[in-house]
This record gives sequence, C-alpha cells and structure tokens, in this order.
Amino acid sequence: MSTHPLYNQLSVQDVASMRERNETFILIDVREPAEYAIARIDGALLHPMSMPLDWASAIDRDSQIVVMCHHGMRSAHVAATLTQRFGFRNVANMSGGIDAWSLLIDPTTPRY
Repeated sequence: MSTHPLYNQLSVQDVASMRERNETFILIDVREPAEYAIARIDGALLHPMSMPLDWASAIDRDSQIVVMCHHGMRSAHVAATLTQRFGFRNVANMSGGIDAWSLLIDPTTPRY
C-alpha cells in the first residue's frame, strides 16, 4: 500500500488479501454500465463516474472505501473527490483497476 496526500493506493493484491481476510470495506466501481457488464468483481457497487456522486451522502464517512475502474485513473479522481468534497477519511484507489485484477488475481475476469 502506498499513500497519496488525499487517499491511499492499494494494489489488486492488497484488495484480494482484504477480501480473503473478510475485512469490511465498500468496493465502488466507477466504470460505466457497459464496462461493468463485461467484467466485474463480485460485491462491487456500480456508481459510474459520469453520474452525480449523490450516493456518497448515503455512506458513513468513516467506512473504509476502495474505489476502482478500468486502470485506476477515473477511480483516483473519485477517491480524491470523496476525501476533499465529502470528507471521507478512509479512501483507497485500487491501482491497475479491473485490468490488473484480471491479469494478477482472477484470470477468468474478461479483459477489454
């Protein structure tokens, strides 16, 4: 895990380990519905970056949040927004996104 001034960076291996240890966290997928239909991680909540972040107000700001996308760029933007604009304290971006997840964690996850 590495840190960013506003949020943490987690590798796909970090996130897979958290899941294996049954850690409590909310996995937010900010890709578009068409992308989510191709490949997804079980349990991830779809909240496309193109839509308003209205969902953020319904989540406890002390919850551990992991944000993901295709490669990690869109999710980094959303992670920064969650900390700066909404006051979340425990936010991480999943570096490499679903693409790295497919390559390094679950090869049955389709790549696109």
